[in-house]
Amino acid sequence: MPEPGTATGADREASRIVTLPNALSFARLLGVPVFVWLVLGPHADGWALGVLAGAAVTDWLDGKLARLLRQESRLGQLLDPAADRLYIIATLVALSVRNIVPWWLTAVLVGRDLLLAGWLPALRRAGLGPLPVHFLGKTATLTLLYALPLLLLGAGHGAVPHLARTVGWAFALWGVGLYWYAGVLYALQAHRLLAVRRLRHHDGRVTHAPSGKASA
Repeated sequence: MPEPGTATGADREASRIVTLPNALSFARLLGVPVFVWLVLGPHADGWALGVLAGAAVTDWLDGKLARLLRQESRLGQLLDPAADRLYIIATLVALSVRNIVPWWLTAVLVGRDLLLAGWLPALRRAGLGPLPVHFLGKTATLTLLYALPLLLLGAGHGAVPHLARTVGWAFALWGVGLYWYAGVLYALQAHRLLAVRRLRHHDGRVTHAPSGKASA
């Protein structure tokens, strides 16, 4: 029985889940369906841009607070990139339905995520979790998260929407290139990890294998 005032393993695990950074990540996830409804329902683009701005702020804030408060957690490491990808996919689909961006852009970006998702079963079977986000992948994601609100703002008419559309497409094209380059690096990393795991497994099996006739 634990002494009063001492935290059990379950308490410590719960403290790593119920944190302010994770709460911000959950709030960001809840904003995804709100954003989609605003874009496709009432076409309230101004409010939709506000949701995207709030998501960008919480994306920066949850990582900052996690480091500042020493509340890093495995859940947070999974929630943060998941929320980013959901926003990218939801925004692409919504803007494609509105004919603001072409469907080929959505297909190119979603196709990259589907290809990477194909590595997950093999990684799990090998006892490896999802690959950690590296700097290039985060940069690609941030570039796209800048591009998509600008493209939404560029849906109107006038000088400001025209400028937003031009800058948005510049970010989008750079983002596509970086996103796929990062995807190739993730795939190579997964391939190397699986190759090392198979080699270690093979070496361990050979080392502990019975000697057979040689021992007779």
